[in-house]
Amino acid sequence: MIMKKPLTPIVLLFLLFSNAAFAENDESIQQAMLALDGFMLAFNARDPEAWAETLNYPHVRFASGGVTVWDSAESFAENARNRSFVALPQAGWDHSHWLSREIILASENKVHVSTTFQRYNSANEIIGTYESLYIVTRINGHWGTQARSSLAP
Repeated sequence: MIMKKPLTPIVLLFLLFSNAAFAENDESIQQAMLALDGFMLAFNARDPEAWAETLNYPHVRFASGGVTVWDSAESFAENARNRSFVALPQAGWDHSHWLSREIILASENKVHVSTTFQRYNSANEIIGTYESLYIVTRINGHWGTQARSSLAP
């Protein structure tokens, strides 16, 4: 005998409480999404200083089989200027866009966002689609990406 009806209230309670947990952090989620918007805008503008300002420090990136830690906006901007914004265009990159951003975990000062983004060439052709996890934090009132783990090179 299959009992379908008793599971329904359990599932509804789970959904109610999980939605309530996100609802109480709506402001944090909104601020994290704005921080990610700024991240992508500065990245596409190829503005190392503006891009660095969208982060919190120390900033950690897990990608390409390694872990990189930047302790300051200055060191991040220098790396962006001398490496990221040199290597990416050489690989055909012109700009990127978010395809999806899903909240995984949210609290008053931290939001985990599962993302999918695409990279495009100057003809607006897709050159790559990647999944990543961004951890956006509030430090001294500033919302910024503090850690990201990406399957992008």
